[in-house]
Amino acid sequence: MTGQAISLLETLLGKAGVLRDAADLVRYAADAAGPGADRPLAVLRPASTEQTAEAVAICAAAGLAMVPQGGRTGLSAGAVPPAGSVVISVERMRGVVALDRDAMTLTAWAGTPLQQIQEEAQRQGLDYPVDIGARGTASIGGTVATNAGGIRVLRHGMTRRHVIGLEVVLADGTILSRMGGLAKDNAGYDLCQPFIGSEGTLGIITRIMLRLCPHEPLSAVALLMVEDHAAALECLAQARIRFGERLSAFEGMWPDYMDAICRTWRLASDPFPGQRGFCVLVELRGRDAAQLDGFDDWLGELLERGLVQDGILARSQEDERRLWALREAVGDVDAPMGPHISFDLSVSLCHLGRFCAACDAALILLPQAGRVIKVGHLRDGNVHLLVAHDGSDKAARLISEAVYDVVRAYRGSVTAEHGVGRIKRDWLAACRDPAELAVMRAIKRALDPQGLMNPGAVID
Repeated sequence: MTGQAISLLETLLGKAGVLRDAADLVRYAADAAGPGADRPLAVLRPASTEQTAEAVAICAAAGLAMVPQGGRTGLSAGAVPPAGSVVISVERMRGVVALDRDAMTLTAWAGTPLQQIQEEAQRQGLDYPVDIGARGTASIGGTVATNAGGIRVLRHGMTRRHVIGLEVVLADGTILSRMGGLAKDNAGYDLCQPFIGSEGTLGIITRIMLRLCPHEPLSAVALLMVEDHAAALECLAQARIRFGERLSAFEGMWPDYMDAICRTWRLASDPFPGQRGFCVLVELRGRDAAQLDGFDDWLGELLERGLVQDGILARSQEDERRLWALREAVGDVDAPMGPHISFDLSVSLCHLGRFCAACDAALILLPQAGRVIKVGHLRDGNVHLLVAHDGSDKAARLISEAVYDVVRAYRGSVTAEHGVGRIKRDWLAACRDPAELAVMRAIKRALDPQGLMNPGAVID
């Protein structure tokens, strides 16, 4: 039946819609988390919702497992196809369908790159505020399927807050469309919500309607060096009182991270030579210069009080880029760090400092653990904890056990924004109790009774 199904799919989608060459299969067998052990049987590239629905129906009838893919920028192996499956890529479904300036909404195909969404909105004086480092490659459908977070969650929240309509192809080929764009609609269950963050395990998102906000073209950025995490939190509290919603980012860089990227690997220039402390990147955004007034004075007050040990205020866009390069250097650590685990953890903000100290204390007892670095979205309680090791499965298991035991003790989450995928699936019980897992499985069975939609991702 597999051969017959592939033949039907080739007739449906045409030559451009079905890839079967070995080089293509290798390319689509990986995402940003790395290559999978198996190649897909084929890569399906439908060009519309209707083609997607027909392709899914053919696969379902043949019992073929399906793995939805967007830009393949995920870090949890959620888009890595298991053996015997086909990939359904949304990359041919791209482009902005409509932009309504009055309603401040934008409708786009799922394969549209995030950066294209942002640029189209900005041309109309609006903005789509969810922003991640992979903006040029990540598809908007993928960011919805993973409920992406990023650097502006402090001000704008995660992707879920901005989705007001979805078109989804269910596991049997049924099209579920909620694209009315109503600001108020209280008629029963919100059927969009289960698919946001579902990582393609419940259906394939093909079109999205997004809520936009006014574009804020001006920014003010500063890098602060403080004594420790507690001092950073006090700076955050003062910034929220002083600037309110103008505060758009508050990023934390632990001393171990700054030592690694500036002094050991030299991935960025050292902003504070000869000094060592906890660094905070602060950003304000506004529509006019008046909204940024008082930033210099605020920094001066923190220095006078001794809350900040040193600081750098960006005086140009180039200065801002250099300061942001320190935070974004985490995307360049793979090669110098070697084999490592990249944890994406979340705990209550009031516990974050103690949580990180507890992780450090647990890891220092493991001879398998090497260099540890920490960087994160400080206001969100989200820390990216990277731990080097010798590359062995044993080391990865022991390190994961140690870290996730701390997550469990602090009632945190095994993933703040990167998703569960396949990498974190077996650790989900560290942050979800049996009742929650049972409900998740019940939803999966109801929408995908054959278990064909992205099997092995999120939940077994």
